[in-house]
Amino acid sequence: MAQPCDLDATRAIALLEAGELSATELLESCLARVDAVDPAVNALVIRDRDAARATARQIDRARAQGEPLGSLAGLPVAIKDIQATAGLTTTYGAVPFADNVPAADDGIVARVRAAGAVIIGKTNTPELSIGANTVNRLFGATGNPFDPSLTCGGSSGGSAVALACGMAPLATGSDHGGSLRIPASYCGVVAHRSTPGTVAHDERTIGRTNYSVQGPMARTVADAALLLSVVAGRDRAARRDPMAFPLDAASLAHLPVVDVTSLRVGVSADLGGLLVSGAVKTAFADRIERLAGIVGSVEEADIDLSDALEVDWQLRSDIFATNYHRSIHRFDPDAAGPDAKNPDGGFNPNIRATYDEALRTTVLDIAKARRRQVELYRATDALFDTFDVLICPGVSVPPFDWHQLYPAEIDGQPVRNYMAWLGLSAALTVVGHPVTALPCGLDGQGTPFGLQFVGPSYSDRRLLGVAAALEAAFADDPTMARPVPDVEWLATVETTCRTEGKLVHAASPPQQGAGGASGQ
Repeated sequence: MAQPCDLDATRAIALLEAGELSATELLESCLARVDAVDPAVNALVIRDRDAARATARQIDRARAQGEPLGSLAGLPVAIKDIQATAGLTTTYGAVPFADNVPAADDGIVARVRAAGAVIIGKTNTPELSIGANTVNRLFGATGNPFDPSLTCGGSSGGSAVALACGMAPLATGSDHGGSLRIPASYCGVVAHRSTPGTVAHDERTIGRTNYSVQGPMARTVADAALLLSVVAGRDRAARRDPMAFPLDAASLAHLPVVDVTSLRVGVSADLGGLLVSGAVKTAFADRIERLAGIVGSVEEADIDLSDALEVDWQLRSDIFATNYHRSIHRFDPDAAGPDAKNPDGGFNPNIRATYDEALRTTVLDIAKARRRQVELYRATDALFDTFDVLICPGVSVPPFDWHQLYPAEIDGQPVRNYMAWLGLSAALTVVGHPVTALPCGLDGQGTPFGLQFVGPSYSDRRLLGVAAALEAAFADDPTMARPVPDVEWLATVETTCRTEGKLVHAASPPQQGAGGASGQ
């Protein structure tokens, strides 16, 4: 039977405002779901029940007295553990920050809190959010809600899993090369990577870049748009980010009505030759065949982002040097010395390795990458003279064993580094257009399959409207609708996700289709 924690955010707000549900009742339902399911998946790694309950009671009192309330008033929201929360531990998934308690909120958290949200806790992330598999030495791994032995993706993996399992109706995330979109695709939820500058990033270290985008995650497009309307915009506090631009943030919560039968859809299974598994291409072809019966037209898009990964690698080097040149000494694997929690000393050797690679990169290499980036942007943007939306798969491979940081090969082709298997999302980061990740049923192994919807720059509201219209159309087809994990089964699963030991199932995961495949 559905519980309050399973309500979409927009539906929950309606019930809260009508007095048919209290913030306290909704929070307690979410906390009960955390207690039942999180031992299996390890998504919500930091909690503050007392503060959350006090906030919920305060919201209930204010609502009963008719006081004006924010647009998220009473909604539990999970915060990615790289976003500082005042008075609540923020570890960045790294042992050296295990006891870090910030004095102030990051801007995105402050805006969520000001809108009346109930901060339910912090969600797991790879160490310092580097990587697309959510596992670290402080909290362990976060398992996929459809099979906890598999990865949930990353780096916003804990947020995606918390949403899928009903621990909170909304969650925050961030995206470098796919950190919102990959876990959304692997867990059957929605994420939106907005046009860079839509959501202010207070701690940005580079003046103009497509990287380090913060944004919303939810179970529906309307819910993601609601959260985006709160965290977007250039208010006084957001002026710390030189990229943040003025916009009508409130309008993002009210999406345009889109007639799907008039949509001109461009599609690409591999964005011009990026490494994509046969299993993903098969699932994508099936979805596009079904889509063709829904929209106005579907055509293969003439797009070639095959060299975008090389551009990404060069730009990534520039970013790592900028971000870490003042603190790289802390990433020396011998600097911290051995201790019980962190026997390898230091933290995240990937950062040290990428930084060292950056030092070997020439100015000319980076200049060539920046020039090529603009050419790729213009070529991609030209597609929207012909198409309303571009659609491609969310991730190149289905979810894999979480013990692997990334797949060693894809259909026999070696994966050369930790970014090469993320081509479908990283290439879109390079060009910088807004992307909505939308769940689209299950793949051949019974785990969620997701699509990326790409639109013109600065067209976030329109793109979300297109995604919402297709989400509604997909809901009528069990193969296309948002899949829902079997939370009753998850409550029986015993794992050691919180350690680096083996992950052990108490039972086999349900077969494809079990747990329901309809949206809520």
